Amino acid sequence: MRVGLFVPCYVDQFYPNAAIATLKLLRKLGVDVYYPQNQTCCGQPMANSGYEHLTKDCDRLFIDNFAEFDYIVSPSGSCVLHVKDHLHDEQKEQQATHIRKRVYELVEFLTDVLKVDKITASFPHKVGLHQSCHGQRGLHLSSMTELVDTPFSKPMQLLNQVEGLEIIQLTRPDECCGFGGTFCVAEEAVSAKMGKDRVEDHLMNGAEYITAADMSCLMHMEGILKRKNSKVKVLHIAEILNAEKEALSE
Repeated sequence: MRVGLFVPCYVDQFYPNAAIATLKLLRKLGVDVYYPQNQTCCGQPMANSGYEHLTKDCDRLFIDNFAEFDYIVSPSGSCVLHVKDHLHDEQKEQQATHIRKRVYELVEFLTDVLKVDKITASFPHKVGLHQSCHGQRGLHLSSMTELVDTPFSKPMQLLNQVEGLEIIQLTRPDECCGFGGTFCVAEEAVSAKMGKDRVEDHLMNGAEYITAADMSCLMHMEGILKRKNSKVKVLHIAEILNAEKEALSE
């Protein structure tokens, strides 16, 4: 199994540790991982802003970088969902179709493809899990807790395997953080209020860390936490699943 690691541009620029943890975790699980050096943005920001017709070069480059892999894995649900729904190319549609069917967000790859049932990680902290909208409503990484009798969560399934980790119970576990890509620019006040409400839910329930499968949501909440001078930190789920006792003690 040859896996291409797709690192979104904002992760590459602002949160490289999430990408590094993803790479290390996949290799720890025996996956043959490669990082195509020429990859760039998948085109999601342009498409979200109404300019999908300008993403053709992004699509072509993505196909050139990832068409030969058995699977493509990324630590970003929103970028993966964009590729699944929007990657097309008139000249290379067969390769585009292959990619759309084989691109996975990290959590769904671990649970649905590798079927991981034992994570050798240690993270002795109280953690709040943010179920990001793209993951929950687009990729179905978790169910809406208020709509089903037996809710499920693939991120929770993995976090429950981490030694010492305590998942806190949120008052509103399905609520959006308000980031929404370009929504946070076009509707700044609404976005900020939603983010403050989401952060407050974690704080009042005792979280030491907030984690998610989408670093963009965490970036939004991190900004709010810093403005509150809060000691609560954000970590991509890959960093927790890859955490070791030795690293925590340093």
